[in-house]
Amino acid sequence: MFGTMTDATTKLDRARRLLDEGEPTLAQLATAVGLSASHLQRRFTARFGLSPADYLAQRKLGRLKQALRDGSDVTSAIYEAGYGSPSRVYESGAARLGMAPSQYRRGGAGEVVRWSVIDTVLGRALVAATARGLCAIELGDDEASLEAGLRREFPNAALERVDEGRDEFLAPRLHAVSYALAGHASDVELDLIGTAFQRRVWDALMRIPKGETRSYAGLASELGAPRGARAVARACATNRLAIVVPCHRVVRGDGSLGGYRWGLPLKQVLLERERA
Repeated sequence: MFGTMTDATTKLDRARRLLDEGEPTLAQLATAVGLSASHLQRRFTARFGLSPADYLAQRKLGRLKQALRDGSDVTSAIYEAGYGSPSRVYESGAARLGMAPSQYRRGGAGEVVRWSVIDTVLGRALVAATARGLCAIELGDDEASLEAGLRREFPNAALERVDEGRDEFLAPRLHAVSYALAGHASDVELDLIGTAFQRRVWDALMRIPKGETRSYAGLASELGAPRGARAVARACATNRLAIVVPCHRVVRGDGSLGGYRWGLPLKQVLLERERA
C-alpha cells in the first residue's frame, strides 16, 4: 500500500515543491520522494489534476507569460522560464500561448483576429478566429459586452470586424458555427488557447457523443485524474467556444446540471435537443 494518507500527501506535496524548484525527470522525482515512478505518476495526477510533466510544463509556460507581460525581451523571457532554447518554446509553448511569444508580450500585437456577430437559432453569437482557427464563440444579446470580452482576451491585437458573407476567410467559418449551433455536426479548425490540462479536458469534451453526458468526476477519471472533478469544472467554465466544444454535456454526478457559462436554461435546452 501507499502508506497513510498523511504520508501520501506529504510525499506528493514534496514532489510538487521539487517541480517548483527545478526540472527533475519522473525517475529522479520518484527516487527523491521514495515512490515508484508509476505510483507517483498516478497519485500526483489524481491529487493535482496534472501529471508531473504537465505540471512542470504549465509552470514554465506561466513563467514565460509573466515575464513577457512584465516587459522582458522575448529571448530573456524564454531562458528565464527554463525552456533552454528558443526552439523549445515554439515546440511546447507557443501552441498553448495561441500566438508567438513576441505577440503575446504585446497583448496580441501583430495578431489578426477577425470577428463578427451573427444571428443563430440560439440568439446572437460573436464568432472570432485567428489564422489557425476559431478562437471564440460567445453567446449573448449585448454586442458591446461581447466585443469587450474579446478585447480583454486580445487587448492589442488587430481586431477586424467583418460583415457576414463579405470575408473569404471568416464567412465559411461563420456558416459552420451557425450550422453547429443549430445542432448539426460541423467540422471546423479551432485555435484552443489554454493550459495543458484545459486542452485535455476540451479535447475530451469533443469526444462525448451527441445525446450523451459525462459527470465532472467521470470525465476526470477518464483523464487519469480521479480527484480532479473541480479542475474539470473549471476547465469547462473557461471554454470560449460555445457548443463546438460541448461543455454542456458535462453534468454533476447526481444528474443535476451543475454550471454553464452561458446559463443553465440554455444548457437544459441543448441537452434536451440532443436527446430528441
